[in-house]
Amino acid sequence: MDKIILKGCRFYAYHGVFSEEKALGQIFTVDLDLSLDLTAASKTDKLEDTVNYGQVFSVLKTCVENSQYALIERLAGVICEDIFEQFSSVNAIKIRITKENPPIAGHYDRVGIELERERS
Repeated sequence: MDKIILKGCRFYAYHGVFSEEKALGQIFTVDLDLSLDLTAASKTDKLEDTVNYGQVFSVLKTCVENSQYALIERLAGVICEDIFEQFSSVNAIKIRITKENPPIAGHYDRVGIELERERS
């Protein structure tokens, strides 16, 4: 299956379980792989034969910045639901959401989750 990839999409938002996360916010990074058939676009060179990744980025931005969830697992689920709803040619999604500075004592680059979903 062909893929459209958005990697390193960064947003400032207020998701988290702890009150500090909800009040202060933090940076969330989203990586997204969309699986779909890109055969037509590879032959026609027409935007209407693919998924406009600018529009996908707008969906990500809206989901991450305009809502608030305790769990990034829920945020990832909502993003998948919205993408499937708005882009009928997308057959499967792999999404990774990471936090660079969660309130965890210790040294690490980031923490996060990854979901894989298929259109039902």
